[in-house]
Amino acid sequence: MLTVHFYALYLDYRTIRYLNNIFPLIFSAMTQAHSPSTPKKSAAFAVSRRHMLGILAGMVVLGTCGGIWYWIDNGRFVFTDKAEVSAPLINLGPQSTGILKNVLVRDGDTVTSHKTVARVGDEMIQSEIGGIVIMAKQDIGAAYRSGDTVVTMIDPSTLRIVARVQEDKGLKDIFAGQKVQFTVDAFGSKKYDGEVEAVIQSKRSGDVVFNISDKREEKEFEVKIRFDREQYPELQNGMSARVWIVK
Repeated sequence: MLTVHFYALYLDYRTIRYLNNIFPLIFSAMTQAHSPSTPKKSAAFAVSRRHMLGILAGMVVLGTCGGIWYWIDNGRFVFTDKAEVSAPLINLGPQSTGILKNVLVRDGDTVTSHKTVARVGDEMIQSEIGGIVIMAKQDIGAAYRSGDTVVTMIDPSTLRIVARVQEDKGLKDIFAGQKVQFTVDAFGSKKYDGEVEAVIQSKRSGDVVFNISDKREEKEFEVKIRFDREQYPELQNGMSARVWIVK
């Protein structure tokens, strides 16, 4: 049933866009047409006009039904297209100042726990856990201080869909355990299943906007959605997503 509603919502959106594009063309054709001079052409014109009126009437009915279905489904989901596949970053760097002498990994490499990934001065930089390297500096000879990042990695087991939802756009209807369907831009309309893991009860810093009508501050919250990593190995850190959370 969820799949049916998901497709219906998508198709209704396309139907509305189609109607918006085709209505002006039909009205233009009907108003610009003039009556032919011969009975034969006049009859053909009448048939053509009846066909156009029939098409127009059918499209009005379809658009009305689609609009009703859209509003019904809109009450069943919380939707946002502000979402992405994401995992917490693990930054590795020296404990003391030194010169970067060697980097033993590159972007995209998979590393095991306690693997040496770089050397700064006499200090060997190691990963505490296994993961995937998403950034490795290669500026050999550069000076690094304590706290500077030489290698950044993620733990794939912590990958989640992180969706941003405005507090007045259905946030009150979201809770842990709700079913979710989402798509990922890189894979078109392919559907994925997930589940709400948590709602982060603190607004995202730097994401404050204002409602033009009353200039009230609008805050966005993060909704974390877990999915089966083994079932969907193609999902990678940083991919954009669209999310439908079932109320």
